[in-house]
Amino acid sequence: MRPFTYVRAQEVGEAAGQPGRFLAGGTTLIDLMKLDVERPAQVTDITALPLVDIAEHGGGVRIGALASMAQVADHPLIAARYPALRNALLAGASQQIRNMASMGGNVMQRTRCPYFRDTSFTACNKREPGSGCGAIAGHHRKQAVLGTSDACVALHPSDASVALVAYGAILTLRGPDGEREVSLEDFNLLPGQTPHLEHDLREGELITAITLPAPPAGSGVYLKVRDRESYEFALSSCAALLDVQDGVIRAARVVLGGVGTKPWRSPEAEAALTGQPATRETFENAARRALAGATPLEQNAFKVPLTARVIVRALLAAQAGEAADGHGDGQTADQGGRA
Repeated sequence: MRPFTYVRAQEVGEAAGQPGRFLAGGTTLIDLMKLDVERPAQVTDITALPLVDIAEHGGGVRIGALASMAQVADHPLIAARYPALRNALLAGASQQIRNMASMGGNVMQRTRCPYFRDTSFTACNKREPGSGCGAIAGHHRKQAVLGTSDACVALHPSDASVALVAYGAILTLRGPDGEREVSLEDFNLLPGQTPHLEHDLREGELITAITLPAPPAGSGVYLKVRDRESYEFALSSCAALLDVQDGVIRAARVVLGGVGTKPWRSPEAEAALTGQPATRETFENAARRALAGATPLEQNAFKVPLTARVIVRALLAAQAGEAADGHGDGQTADQGGRA
C-alpha cells in the first residue's frame, strides 16, 4: 500500500469536495489499495457522517448511504416491501462483510476481473486506459455477455444493485456544487471505449442516500446461481418483479446480474411480458428477448442458456408469489450451465 493523506470528516458538507477516495466500510477500497490498483493521494474517512438511517420517504424508503448491507437486509420496511432487495443482500458476500460493507460502497464496488485486480497483467483498459483487455483472449469464464465492447468484458459484481435497479432506486449525490439525484440504472456506465469511466460520479461527490419509490404492485424475487452455495459472485442472477391480475401480466421488471457490464435491465423482456398471459411460454419468450443481444466469448457462452433458465425460474417464482431465498434454491452451476 502506498502512502496517502488521511482525513476524517465529521459533516457531509466537510466531506463533499474532498479529493481522492472516500472510506466507508472499506471492504473494496482497502483491498484495491493493498493490491496497488487504487492509489489515492488522499483517503477521506466518512464513517462518522450521519448517513445510516432507514426511514419511510414519500411512500417509499430512504436508505442512508452508510447503512450496512446487514442493517438494510434486516430492516422490517425492506423485508415487507422490497423482498427482492433483501434476498439480494443476503445472497451477497459473508455475514461478516455484510456487517461492514455500506450500501453506498456496494453500489460503487468495482469488478473482480483478475486482469483488473492483478497488476502483473499489463493489459487492462479499466485500470490503464489504452493497454488492452487481457480477459478477451485470456480467462473470461465469469465475465459479461451483455453490454460488452472490444475494450472490456468486465462483469459488474453487485447483487444488491440488480434488485435496486429493479425497484427504480434513485441515488442522492452531494458534491462541492450541491446536491443532485440520478437513477441507479443511469448511474452505471457501459464500457464502450472508455471502460475506466464506470459511473456518473463527479470529482468530490459522494453518495449520501439511496431512495426506493413506493413498491410496485405484485411480487418480486431475486434468484442467484453460482459455482458454490455461499460467498461467491453470481454466474447468473435475476431480479423479477411481476404484477399479475386475472392471469394477465399487468407490469413487469426484469434485471439481470452476473452477465452484464452493469446491472442489466431488459426492456425487451418487460415488453414481451406486459399484457401477455402469465405462462411458461410467455416467460421463455421474454428470456429469449432479454438475451438476444448477448455477445458471449468461448468460455462464457454457457451463460446464455443458463440465464434463460434463471429468468424463467425467477418469473415463475414471482408469479407464484414465492419469497425466493436469493440463493438459487441452493443450486450451483457447472461450466456447462446446468442449474
